Amino acid sequence: MSLPTLNGLQERVHGAVVTPKDPGYEEARTVYNAMIDRSPAVVVRAANASDAVAAVDFAREAALDLAVRGGAHSVPGFGTVDGGVVLDFSAMRGVRIDPVARTARVEAGATWADLNAAAYAFGLGVTGGIISTTGVAGLTLGGGFGHVARRFGLTCDNLISADVVTAEGRLLVVNEEEHGDLFWALRGGSGNFAAVTSFEFRLHPLRDIYGGPMFFELEHAGDILRFYREFIQDAPEELGLFPGFHIAPPLPFIPEDRVGDTFIALVPCWSGAMEDAERVLRPVREVAPTVAEFVGPMPYPALNAAFDPLLPPGLRHYWKGLFVTELTDEAIAVHLEYGPRVPTVNSTMHLYSINGACHRVAPDATAWGHRDATFATVIPGVWDDPARDEEMTAWVRDYHDALAPHSAAGGYVNFLSGDDAERQDKVRAAYGTHYDRLVEVKRRYDPGNLFHVNQNIAP
Repeated sequence: MSLPTLNGLQERVHGAVVTPKDPGYEEARTVYNAMIDRSPAVVVRAANASDAVAAVDFAREAALDLAVRGGAHSVPGFGTVDGGVVLDFSAMRGVRIDPVARTARVEAGATWADLNAAAYAFGLGVTGGIISTTGVAGLTLGGGFGHVARRFGLTCDNLISADVVTAEGRLLVVNEEEHGDLFWALRGGSGNFAAVTSFEFRLHPLRDIYGGPMFFELEHAGDILRFYREFIQDAPEELGLFPGFHIAPPLPFIPEDRVGDTFIALVPCWSGAMEDAERVLRPVREVAPTVAEFVGPMPYPALNAAFDPLLPPGLRHYWKGLFVTELTDEAIAVHLEYGPRVPTVNSTMHLYSINGACHRVAPDATAWGHRDATFATVIPGVWDDPARDEEMTAWVRDYHDALAPHSAAGGYVNFLSGDDAERQDKVRAAYGTHYDRLVEVKRRYDPGNLFHVNQNIAP
């Protein structure tokens, strides 16, 4: 880059423009996953949509790679790039709630903690993942599921409109009526088509829930998984529920002599009438006795943040995911073999239920191409010591490879590891039944593939 070109960028940008020579560069280039160590040529910390246009124009005109960073949680490291431009939305975290229309306008750098806090004040909410430090942008563009997905659908199902910057540097408002093909693609097609500067969501009544983690002895794991696959098929849609394997952390509700032991957990979230909670959860309690639990009434944002302390920034991450149409006995046998081997307190396997309201959306209504899936498996390996990289990635890969023959084709795009994203067959399978239509939209809005630092759909 010549100095005049960089000066020109700085003159156009209201926010900070950070280069390797500037104080704060190390902080500006650091992302959530400590395995990702990249050095961009410049980080543009956008203060508004005009700054985003300037960054996109600069990357295109200078023929530099462009990474778009929302909440910076991207495990494969798509929020940064070597030698290129990072469009960083972390300074744009505003959330505005319209309690009458029951909508939220959310800027691209906001996290789910930001949205949850603003919406909760009005007794409203929307499907928002499991970790509240996750960025709203990345979760939404990939589809989005969490505790209340069975009741309210995927996050992308609740998207009403978006403000975007295209590869040509045009600012567009997209919705069902305006640029409908692009709006369709944004709901499950990831960051392939434009840089989204803000999102508008439909909200739902959601305040206090009844739920929390329940820990059971491993000897009951088979019974719990078999119960779960049957019970969740017809359970009330106000009930979110998923199992997982966890090493017990040092928390007050866990007996001291059991801290560090491995358990199978169930995490219910009842968002219906509070007086019905115990009745609905009675079958869950009857499967097996709990060793420890922290279940009761709590604000929805509290449950959405319950796993945050296990996943602070700066740990090393390697994840893989799978979709499941039917949880077979053979798949359960794999879980019983690999789940109890969970290697660190930060690692896990979660098996999310994505039926209910998720299934009532027409398969072609959004770009999310897995409406026939009943469950979504995620296997996150998370650790702090680089010396364990080989061991940890092997546990994730072995678990995934053993489950794959008993799972549906493809995996959730937001759970793809970096090595998966490098394989076109894996990327095609992750986008599912709509891949070819997504390619058509990509050719229309980004024929030069400027937005390629992602789970890329090549034009």
